[in-house]
Amino acid sequence: MAEGTVSAERGSWWVTSWLPSWCPSSLCQLKEAETRMLQSISSKFSQQHVHISNGNRIWTLMFNVGARDATPVVLLHGFGGGVGLWALNLDALSQRRPVYALDLLGFGRSSRPQFSSDACEAEQQFVDSIEQWRATVGLEAMILVGHNLGGYLAASYSLRFPSRVKHLILVEPWGFPERPDTGDQDRPIPVWIKALGAMLSPFNPLAGLRLAGPLGPMLVQTLRPDFKKKFSSMFNDNTVTEYIYHLNVQTPSGETAFKNMTIPYGWARRPMLQRVGLIQQDVPISVVYGSRSSIDGNSGAAIKELRPNSHVEIVVIRGAGHYVYADQPEDFNQQILQICDQVD
Repeated sequence: MAEGTVSAERGSWWVTSWLPSWCPSSLCQLKEAETRMLQSISSKFSQQHVHISNGNRIWTLMFNVGARDATPVVLLHGFGGGVGLWALNLDALSQRRPVYALDLLGFGRSSRPQFSSDACEAEQQFVDSIEQWRATVGLEAMILVGHNLGGYLAASYSLRFPSRVKHLILVEPWGFPERPDTGDQDRPIPVWIKALGAMLSPFNPLAGLRLAGPLGPMLVQTLRPDFKKKFSSMFNDNTVTEYIYHLNVQTPSGETAFKNMTIPYGWARRPMLQRVGLIQQDVPISVVYGSRSSIDGNSGAAIKELRPNSHVEIVVIRGAGHYVYADQPEDFNQQILQICDQVD
């Protein structure tokens, strides 16, 4: 069962101290759920925990590692995600080059340490873990692909280690724009939402899922039936929703760090648009959006404006929402491959 929950959610220890036994999950069940997610992949791959500092480990899938002449692709998942959610992409992306998919520190099957409560320090812990992972695996440079929170961290990594990034691909990235002033919005935030946000502020974003206990798996199936549809070409059962459930009821380590990196209503405490212009000019950037996404697509145009002397490309995948890689996997894979072909 998940351990260390009290330290990871100190603000609500009185609730979370008994949650592990309440939730029908374990790291073993997460492993089994991930195995089912990956069973339809036809390409050969290896998997292992990569050891980094402080006794932490990064869970990693590795495809086509023998193709040393091509720059490898490294996939960083979004908030609440894991390597299994790339199941529709791994075969296609690994045909011509190495591909690495890793569970971010604090998520999935990677170690779940206690992060700093300071937003800047927590961000640096994430970035340091990615760099330590790269050095341990032995990659000189990579094409860095990040979705959602993974996009934010990929950009932060590129700021600190630009020589290691041949191309930065931001897929529906979280955390780029600043939170707009309420007075500037066409529709101000309702009072009841503000009140609910204040009431829930001591808790992590997915605390409710753990509070649901045995009802948690059914809750995911009820609230997110779209995930089952996204992966219907692979599975006709609840494989995906069960994987998502087991991902998110373990020790909420990365989840707590994410909470500390946000301000009310999900905006980044340290918006990336304030810094993305400082990424070395010779690092090309591609921004991938879904045409039906609720994420603000204006960040791509803003990045282009902030980097007038750098390659910035905006790609829109028709018919895709926020989970663009699963909504329209064939189009997404093709676009990523075309971007990669520009690298080598």
